[in-house]
Amino acid sequence: MTEPVGLDSKNAKSRKRAEEGSLVETIKVIVQALLIALVVRTVLFQPFNIPSGSLIPTLLIGDYLFVSKYSYGYSKFSIPFSPPVFSGRILASDPKRGDIAVFKLPRDGQTDYIKRVIGLPGDRVQMIDGRLYINGQMVQREAIEKVRTRDAFGRDVDVPTYRETLPGGVAHRIIERDGDTGYYDNTKVFEVPAGNYFMMGDNRDNSTDSRVSPDEGGVGFVPFENFVGRAEVIFFSVDEGESAWQFWRWPWIIRWDRLFTPVR
Repeated sequence: MTEPVGLDSKNAKSRKRAEEGSLVETIKVIVQALLIALVVRTVLFQPFNIPSGSLIPTLLIGDYLFVSKYSYGYSKFSIPFSPPVFSGRILASDPKRGDIAVFKLPRDGQTDYIKRVIGLPGDRVQMIDGRLYINGQMVQREAIEKVRTRDAFGRDVDVPTYRETLPGGVAHRIIERDGDTGYYDNTKVFEVPAGNYFMMGDNRDNSTDSRVSPDEGGVGFVPFENFVGRAEVIFFSVDEGESAWQFWRWPWIIRWDRLFTPVR
C-alpha cells in the first residue's frame, strides 16, 4: 500500500523543523561559548606569548603564559580593542615592585609589552656602570652561573648572570649581555611621576624599556591605566623558532621543564 502524499509532506516538514531547531541550538551553544571566553579573557585570565628576549632568563622566546586581569583592577585596556568606555581604573590594586606585568605601550596605546616593575611612583631610578640604583641606593646583586644567549650580532655566547634583590625583598635573575658597559648601563636619574611606573627587562642590555624615551622609540614611564595584568604562570613553551601549532612535533620541541612554572 502506498503511503499518502499528505503524510510524506507532513514528515518532511517535521524533519525540516527538527533540523532548524538543531541549527538554532548549535548557534546558541557557540554564542554562549564565545561569551564565556570573552568574560574569562576580560575579567580573569588572558594568554600571551613571548616574542622577544628582553626578559631572558626569566621568560624565553616561545613561552606562553597566563596573565591575571584582576590583579590590578580594570581599565579600558582590560577590554579587547580598548574601547573608551571609562577612564582610570576600577577595583584598582597597585602593582608591586618586582611584578612582571603586561601593559599597553604608552606611545600608541595598542602594542602589548611585558616588563618587570622596577620603579614605583615617586622613586628615583638610575643606572651607573651597569648597576641599578633606586632612590640613591645601589640595588644588591650577586653573581651566579653564566647562561648562553645571543649577542648583538646573533652569535651564541655565555653571558654573566646575577641574582638581583630589589627593595622590598623580591629577588630575580638578570643577565648582562654586554657586561656593565652596555648602551643603557649609564643613564640620567629618572624621577617616576605620580600614577606612573618604571619598567625594565631582565636582559638588561637587550631591552627597550623605561630607560628609553618614547621619542626614541622606547617605553618611557608607564601610566597605571595602561596596565593589563600580571604574569602568573607559563602554561606552554616551545623552542625558539618553532611553531606551537605543529602538534606532531611537540615531543621534540616542547620545553617540558617550563610547563606550569610560576613567573617570578
